[in-house]
Amino acid sequence: MACRISEIVIEARDPELLARFWAEVLGYVEINREGQAVEIGPPDTGFGGPQPTLVFDRTNDNPRVKLPLHIDVSPTDQDQEAELARLLALGARHADVGQTGQESWHVLADPEGNEFCLLRQRIS
Repeated sequence: MACRISEIVIEARDPELLARFWAEVLGYVEINREGQAVEIGPPDTGFGGPQPTLVFDRTNDNPRVKLPLHIDVSPTDQDQEAELARLLALGARHADVGQTGQESWHVLADPEGNEFCLLRQRIS
């Protein structure tokens, strides 16, 4: 027996904002709402498909200094620089975590400040 990740739950002060942002980043759609939580996932498969869904659940807790994990994304249909421009236009911003400037990835933050990395390698 084995498990696989089916959903990733992210606490958010504004679940709507983060769900819209990440849906645009990943090409996902809203697939479920329950209470104040918004779930997004791949448009044709939703929950249970090969990719995990993301659930943004409202929290009123003070923001953490840094999440214990972060998401890495890779471009699928354009090069890294074009994808960086698209993500910045969606509301991402550059984040400084002590990079040297020689890295092959870009460290960004989503609209609530959660760090994520844009990798160079394209995937399909």
